[in-house]
Amino acid sequence: MQGKAAREAGFASAPHAPNEPRLLALARLAGEAGAEQAAAEAKALAERVVEGRFYVACLGQFKRGKSSLLNALVGASLLPVGVVPVTSVVTVVRFGACNAARVRFSDGHEQEISPTDLAAFVSEEGNPSNRKAVAVVELFVPSSLLESGMCLVDTPGLGSVFEGNTAVTRGFVPHIDAGLVVLGADPPISADELALVQEIAKQTPELIFVLNKSDRLPDTERREARAFAERVLAEKLGRPATVLEVSASERLAGAGPARDWQALADGLATLAKQSGAGLVHAAEERGAQFFAKQIIRELTEQRDALVRPLEESQRRLDDLRGCVAEAERSLGDLAFLFDAEEARLAGEFARWAAEFLRRALPDARDQFLRALDAREPRGKLTLRPEAFAAAQEIYLRVLSPWLPDAQRAAESLYIEASQRFVKLTNDFLGRLATSGDTALADLPRGVGPETGFRVRSRLFYTELWGLTGRGLLGWLADLLRSRASARRSVEREVGEYLDRIVKANASRIQGDFRERVRESRWRMQAEIRSLLKNISASAERALMRARERRAAGAEAVHFELSRIQLLLRETEAIVPPSRKEPIP
Repeated sequence: MQGKAAREAGFASAPHAPNEPRLLALARLAGEAGAEQAAAEAKALAERVVEGRFYVACLGQFKRGKSSLLNALVGASLLPVGVVPVTSVVTVVRFGACNAARVRFSDGHEQEISPTDLAAFVSEEGNPSNRKAVAVVELFVPSSLLESGMCLVDTPGLGSVFEGNTAVTRGFVPHIDAGLVVLGADPPISADELALVQEIAKQTPELIFVLNKSDRLPDTERREARAFAERVLAEKLGRPATVLEVSASERLAGAGPARDWQALADGLATLAKQSGAGLVHAAEERGAQFFAKQIIRELTEQRDALVRPLEESQRRLDDLRGCVAEAERSLGDLAFLFDAEEARLAGEFARWAAEFLRRALPDARDQFLRALDAREPRGKLTLRPEAFAAAQEIYLRVLSPWLPDAQRAAESLYIEASQRFVKLTNDFLGRLATSGDTALADLPRGVGPETGFRVRSRLFYTELWGLTGRGLLGWLADLLRSRASARRSVEREVGEYLDRIVKANASRIQGDFRERVRESRWRMQAEIRSLLKNISASAERALMRARERRAAGAEAVHFELSRIQLLLRETEAIVPPSRKEPIP
């Protein structure tokens, strides 16, 4: 007797047949171990290895324009885009004779759909929190870029307000063969992005970095963003990193300068030609080790639940529940901590604004008086409108030098404030990961440090237009006044307007900083909360499994132990211990 039937009868079967591909063998073992998701993923990987397909994942913070970039690369606007976070499900763009799409659901069934219906399955609006249980969507496109087997993968944005999106992208990491990392200007590279890049770099050196939406950035801001990203990436990766400047919108519209688009296209073509086969082989090797580890972890957990004394199982249950409760308490404590930090930062911003106004208002008045001196000879009836125009030029001239300095200082304060928050979080996650419990052993050891605000500025200046109106009576009053009286009136009233517009916009800058701290902090907390939710879910599954196994009875326990040992040995035969951790 062979396979599962032999095991159920209590016989040990021979190792997997030599002609059985090892990924399919691991898929079979994962299914027999009860790891259904791992079984399905191993089968999918085996299929793409046979077909010579490799994945280039488009990665980055939400709203970097990843979907638009992929549309531009394949020359068709098929992936949904929008002004809010759109992508919530991993979408694989692969070669096909014509445009087509297929949805694979978590329960294994598939559905052919029209490419025009993609948004109903991959977007947060059409499929909120992935209620439709979509595992992956495949989009087929007749693009020459994809003929060699390259597949472009659209991933949900990191740091999205929808907690599950970041988790979906991080869960896809083991399947990534190469990365197309899409950066922006504010911040040039976020903590989430940097941590993900470092994680991916451990399994593949093939990383391409692009600064998208280059057409929307002033030259100075674009150069600064590129230089900053290249410097930080080089430091973290230990090798030079080139960031290409592109604009997906210009490419799709067929207008604007080429920028570095040809370098991007050449880089992807070279990757497909020179590295494609190697990436497929590396994916197979990495997948075999990954699935073997999952199978061993699942089987070890089942074995330990069977042999552990009942009292110890109960203590373990209590300990794991204690970990979950501690996680919730810690998150609450950290929230209170950052509430205080947020209040402190708001106080600092207010102090900066007051100090700025103390210097800026007299300077603005001096500039205003000089502007009046220059305009007064033109006549008293034109003096007031020209004075308002001068005031609007002056407030911008006064605020513009202060804003970038205040921005850098505000980000530095935010980074400093978040360090303690991140440290406490990582200390807690480290304790869980090293607790000795197999359910928690593979947890991330922490979240990455913050490198700046996680959200773009929404600042826009107010011109206080309601204060600039004069009306017919005012115009007549100016007409009847002497030149000196008109000058004094303009100096007083427009000068007060200048003071108010400088104060109002300094307050707007201050408010923008507060909002960016609040939203950046919220997103960092959302990342941590999502991580803790995954811990809780993993722990609960482990506890339920332990209870079920212990309730099976002595004879069933003995049989199950034999079956588990057989599966462990077969897994070891497929992926030898020299290429993975030894079976415990």
